[in-house]
Amino acid sequence: MFVVVIFFPPIKEGKDAEFRDWFASTNEQFSAFKGFVGRRLLKPLKEGNYAAIVEFENQDEFNAMHSSPAHGKAGERVRPLFDGTPTPHFYEVVIG
Repeated sequence: MFVVVIFFPPIKEGKDAEFRDWFASTNEQFSAFKGFVGRRLLKPLKEGNYAAIVEFENQDEFNAMHSSPAHGKAGERVRPLFDGTPTPHFYEVVIG
């Protein structure tokens, strides 16, 4: 399994609900892609920024989604809500 952990930058003031709505709606969109396993939004218990876990059956299927027009449009919609740029980290599940 292929996993991406995304660390989001701070969300602009007053844009939290819009960001969460964006995440929920893009979950629906991305779940239609071959190999999609799951996508979860994480909120820190104390201070900090959101993170997300994205799971695909393999990296090729993730790359197909990531290079799709739907992903490009989703990125255009969310970029104005950030103070910064998301940082992805890529992993392959070896035990689990």
